[in-house]
Amino acid sequence: MEGIVKFNCYWSQSGAVITDEQYEIINHWREILFNLDLVGAFENGVGFGNISIRIGKSSQFIITGSSTGDIPELEPGHYVKVKSYNIDDNAVMCVGPLKASSESLTHAAIYTADPGTNAVIHVHSPSLWEELMNKVPTTDPAVEYGTPAMAREMIRIFSEPEVFEKRIIVMAGDRGGLITFGNDLDEAGSVLFDYINRGASL
Repeated sequence: MEGIVKFNCYWSQSGAVITDEQYEIINHWREILFNLDLVGAFENGVGFGNISIRIGKSSQFIITGSSTGDIPELEPGHYVKVKSYNIDDNAVMCVGPLKASSESLTHAAIYTADPGTNAVIHVHSPSLWEELMNKVPTTDPAVEYGTPAMAREMIRIFSEPEVFEKRIIVMAGDRGGLITFGNDLDEAGSVLFDYINRGASL
């Protein structure tokens, strides 16, 4: 889910932190995902799904801000830069107009675990989630989203070769939650839609 921040968020409020090029790339995919209800908000107003891109070869990344899931079209001010993080301390240091997404630690763990990953997509699709459960890398169902335990689960999963073959992860403790990743957002998005299009044939 999105919009419920469980980590210790050390936030430096500022103006927009995303470049025009970054915004064009990330917002293109975010709009696609929103229009397909893969990113959005539940009836109770809590958002779900988020998207991020690594900044160069650093450990920093741009991610959608907290509580933006229900906004149809995001502006540059809806994105945040995660400057650093500490999984053991459940802490994220971010800068931007908003606080970082509740899943920032999960994204951070993936970037830490795989230097070749430069983009992460987290969506909700209950039907695909059920279809893929335990057929692709799947997190421990006892592990909740947005927690240090989930971040550690990502590091564990990335130690297994299968994750690089499947390139998709089921978040068993986050009903409907799925993560794809890639060298860039086009790759991460293509992986997601390949699984969606294959559907019941999986």
